[in-house]
Amino acid sequence: MGLYDRYLATRVRRDETPLPETVALVITERDLLEQDAYETLRRFLDLAFEMGADRVMVYVSVLDEAAVPTLRRTLADLDSPRELAVRGPGDAERADAPVQVSIGLGGRAEFANAVRNVARAVERGDVTSDEVDEETIENELVFPTAPDLVIKTGAERLSDFMIWQSVYSELYFTDVNWRDFRDRDYLRALRDYQDRQRRFGR
Repeated sequence: MGLYDRYLATRVRRDETPLPETVALVITERDLLEQDAYETLRRFLDLAFEMGADRVMVYVSVLDEAAVPTLRRTLADLDSPRELAVRGPGDAERADAPVQVSIGLGGRAEFANAVRNVARAVERGDVTSDEVDEETIENELVFPTAPDLVIKTGAERLSDFMIWQSVYSELYFTDVNWRDFRDRDYLRALRDYQDRQRRFGR
C-alpha cells in the first residue's frame, strides 16, 4: 500500500463513524476477462475484511450464459480470505458464507423464486396469506443479508442485483473500471460512506 493509500486508511480508521459491515461489489463478466482481474478481486476482499467488513457480496453481471460454468469454477477456486459461496442462475440454496458471489443470478429472478416458494407454503397450509410479511419473503431469498454499501464500478448505472436487500443501502458509483480499481478507490468509497447520514427510508 502506497503512502497516499496509508493516509486514506488512517483517516478512515480514525473517523468514529461506523464502517459498513456488509459490502456489495457489482462488476461484469467482461471485467473478469481483464488481465489481473482475479488478483484485483483477491486484494479487494483482503482490504474489505481488513477495514472491518464481516461479509462481502460480489455480483457478476453476465451477458453470455455459456460463460457461467467457467466463471463459477474460477471464482470457487479464488484464494479468498474467508469462506466463499458461489451461486448462479437456477440456484435456490441460501448463501451464508462471509464471501457470497452471484454470477448472473439477478434480483428479479431471486425475488420471483422467493414469491413462488411462499405461494407454495400457503398452498400447503404451512402459513396463511395473512401471516406473510417481509420476514417471510426474506427467509426465501438466496442472498439473505442487506448490504450497507453497494459499490458499482465503471459507470453510474444500477444492475439487477439484490433489488429487495439493497433498498436502504448506500450506493457508491465510480467511473474507475475494474481493471484499474486500486486500494485507494475502496478507501475513497469508505470515506464517502462515512460522510453520509443513513436514513433507512426515513
